[in-house]
Amino acid sequence: MAVLPAGSPVPRFSLQTAEGGAFTQDAVTAERTLLVFYPNAFSPVCTDQLQLLDEVAPGLAERGVSIVGVSCDATYSQKAFADQLGISIRQLSDFEPKGATSRAFGVYFESAGIPTRAYVLTGTDGRVAWSWEGEHPGVLPPVKLVLDAVAELGW
Repeated sequence: MAVLPAGSPVPRFSLQTAEGGAFTQDAVTAERTLLVFYPNAFSPVCTDQLQLLDEVAPGLAERGVSIVGVSCDATYSQKAFADQLGISIRQLSDFEPKGATSRAFGVYFESAGIPTRAYVLTGTDGRVAWSWEGEHPGVLPPVKLVLDAVAELGW
C-alpha cells in the first residue's frame, strides 16, 4: 500500500483529539491541512521532525495551512509528548480502531503496527493536494519538502 497520491479524495476518517472529541475529514476540508503521520511519540526521529515542523508552523499558517500530527499513540501519550517538546502542533490519535485512518491514507506499516512517516496536504476541495512517504519509518524528511510543495501549489 502506498500513500494516497495527489488528486485522490480525502477518505472518511475519525481521529480522537486530546479533548476527547473527534477530528474528521470535514476538518481537513474546511481548511488546508498538513497531516503529519509519524510512528511513535517520544522516538528520536519523531521528536526532531515535530520540533522542526513546529518552527515553520507560523509561516505555513500565514499561507493558510494548519498542521496536525497523527500517530497510533493514545491521546495522553501524545499530549505528554507535545508538552515535553513545547510544540503547538495539534496531536490526533489513530489508536482505536488502531491504524484505521493510517490505513485509509495508505500509510500503515502493518508489520510494526504503526504509521510510516508520511505527509499529506489536503485542500478545501476535499482532495489530496500533495503527499510524500518515507522509504521507511526511520527517515527524517527535510521540512523543505513541505515548504516546496506549498509553494508549488501556490498557497
